[in-house]
Amino acid sequence: MKIILTNEVSGLGAAGDVVDVKDGYARNYLVPRGFAIRWTKGGEKDVAQIRRARKIHEIATIEQANEIKARLEGVNVRLAVRSGDAGRLFGSVTPADLASAIKSAGGPEVDKRRIELGAPIKTLGGHQISVRLHPEVSAKLGVEVVSA
Repeated sequence: MKIILTNEVSGLGAAGDVVDVKDGYARNYLVPRGFAIRWTKGGEKDVAQIRRARKIHEIATIEQANEIKARLEGVNVRLAVRSGDAGRLFGSVTPADLASAIKSAGGPEVDKRRIELGAPIKTLGGHQISVRLHPEVSAKLGVEVVSA
């Protein structure tokens, strides 16, 4: 099935790309979650609009990505959350929480969809996260989760 990606999907493509995937993957996962729309002849106009929007938010060059990476890796991020007595959190830390914590710590504005967590953050302490800035550049960032 041909689809048009509306968001970046790891291993598949970026927003605005027209890709061919198995019918079940598109019907059961990509389309219901809003990651893609079905391809139609009229959808070609949507592709141009999606690509224009992507260029506005995209980091254009590797040099620019490396500059943002240097700024990110120099930031000390502390995130205060509610936790129980044993150090377990009530819920978990989301990429949106991390994006706002990076910005409030004086770092650059980061899109929450570019933050990759290896596993959900559900405990207090230090954690490593990865921020995918460009297909060839990603920044490793240490986050200190403390009790509020």
